[in-house]
Amino acid sequence: MAEKKYTVEELQKNVIRAIKQVYDPEISVNVYDLGLIYELKIGEKGDVFIKMTMTSPTCPLADDLVNDVNNAVSDVPGVTGVQIELTFEPEWDQSRLSDEAKLELGLM
Repeated sequence: MAEKKYTVEELQKNVIRAIKQVYDPEISVNVYDLGLIYELKIGEKGDVFIKMTMTSPTCPLADDLVNDVNNAVSDVPGVTGVQIELTFEPEWDQSRLSDEAKLELGLM
């Protein structure tokens, strides 16, 4: 049986769904709604590039969160590879929070 081919749009939707399963344990909001994902690119062959940050450059869980995002995205059917770049430019701030995250955190 041939492996299903996914469109870039399908992959993007599924990758975002996977990223939303990864939670910042200190804040209890997923990393996507926290606004930690600065860039998400998906290639025609299923390769995924993610540029992400942390709420603080001194986050003690940075390696764990990057690994969790990598593992979640790698498990998405159709994804052939994952590259994650960690950046602190621009610095994260609360303006990056989604409305869902603001509601969850009592900021709305």
